Amino acid sequence: MTAPPSLLVEDLAFAYPDGHQALFGVDLRIERGERVALLGPNGAGKTTLVLHLNGILRGGRGQVTVAGLPVGRDHLQEIRRRVGIVFQDPDDQLFMPTVGEDVAFGPRNLGLPEEEVAARVAEALDQVGMAGVADRPPHHLSFGQRRRVAVATVLSMHPEILVLDEPSSNLDPAGRRELAEVLESLPVTVLMVTHDLPYALQLCPRSVVLDGGVVVADGPTRRLLADADLLARHRLELPYGFAPDRV
Repeated sequence: MTAPPSLLVEDLAFAYPDGHQALFGVDLRIERGERVALLGPNGAGKTTLVLHLNGILRGGRGQVTVAGLPVGRDHLQEIRRRVGIVFQDPDDQLFMPTVGEDVAFGPRNLGLPEEEVAARVAEALDQVGMAGVADRPPHHLSFGQRRRVAVATVLSMHPEILVLDEPSSNLDPAGRRELAEVLESLPVTVLMVTHDLPYALQLCPRSVVLDGGVVVADGPTRRLLADADLLARHRLELPYGFAPDRV
């Protein structure tokens, strides 16, 4: 029997209480182990879609399923363990006195024994190249290091899918490279929300373009980024001189 996809979104539509319709029937299937970029202009519905993946938003039309488990009130705690969201600002996720306590926070909330918590902290920090900083205060780290620790706080929960919101924003070139190396090495499904098209090409073999609350394109990242008309129609811009077909 084949494993269910990491993420299955079927005919998802959603309007906010003020009447603004953000999603108009989104279909998206991401298989286990895939790395997919979610692209689109501001206001396309990307954040609204992401907030449905772990049940923060609910109540519209359609269905979201994570590893075969429907997102709904009955399974909310397990869904939030399986869907690890890494926010754009790492300081939204790091609030404990030390890095180790931040990474341990989620597993402790699951009620795991301390021995298991310690093992998960060590494993998660090692996965993001931050072994040895468990006793340091997060604010003593560089921005790029804090972002990798924020990833570790999610990895310690052993998620099914890692959702990253603009992971390359505000990183210097070394920080971008270090984070890319981490993300390429992780054995989890990745959904990366980004305006950084070269980063999408580097890390995600597949991209999905969302605009006006609907999926307007879904395919190999290189092919989508080489389609100048598609990019222009949906306000996506490559850096000056960047040619996807020559990278």
